[in-house]
Amino acid sequence: MALVNIEKLIKRYPVGNGQFTALDDINLSFDKGEFCGLIGPSGSGKTTLLNIIGSLDTPSEGSATVIGSRIEDLSEKEAAKLRCEHMGFIFQTYNLLPVYTVYENVEFPLLLMKMTNEERKKKTLDALEWVGLTDKINSKPTQLSGGEGQRVSIARAMVKEPQLVLADEPTANLDAENSRNILDTMVRLNKELNTTFIFATHDEKVIRYLRRKILLVDGEVVKDENVNQTEEKK
Repeated sequence: MALVNIEKLIKRYPVGNGQFTALDDINLSFDKGEFCGLIGPSGSGKTTLLNIIGSLDTPSEGSATVIGSRIEDLSEKEAAKLRCEHMGFIFQTYNLLPVYTVYENVEFPLLLMKMTNEERKKKTLDALEWVGLTDKINSKPTQLSGGEGQRVSIARAMVKEPQLVLADEPTANLDAENSRNILDTMVRLNKELNTTFIFATHDEKVIRYLRRKILLVDGEVVKDENVNQTEEKK
């Protein structure tokens, strides 16, 4: 059974006296362990589709089933529970809490879950070790470089060991070296934890790492192809 299944999905937004169709008749499925991306120009519908998969938005028509839940049928509380228990999010702006330390930022999602202090500590330290930041646990976000800040956001996304990670332009604010380090980290976590990664991006640095590329143009899927990731990175 697919981790994500999207059928005949349409998303419209009111614009003036009419409506704008952001997504038109999308049919896609994603299996566990995929490392794939929604690619295309700005305004093509990538982020809108990512938000629906992440239960941050709902379809106007059609269906999006994510980890066994139909997004269009969920209450706000149920959608929040799905995100809390099964998903991680990585954004280009990092969205770290400036008054919290690196450790506290990574630990934060676990405070919403039922676990002991020792369980939270172990998971938080494990996540920071995955991204190579155990020496920064007491630092504040303002004391970090851009690459370090994004690695903290990856640790925060992965600390629950979610089934699904959604990444919206995660390297947009990073230089080539930091982008490569971030993407190498995500590839490694994808392989070690079998976590599904879905990106929304038009960044060539990210696209070279994808094992599946889904091209959106004007809200429609125009190409869906599996690629040899090793060949693409050369």
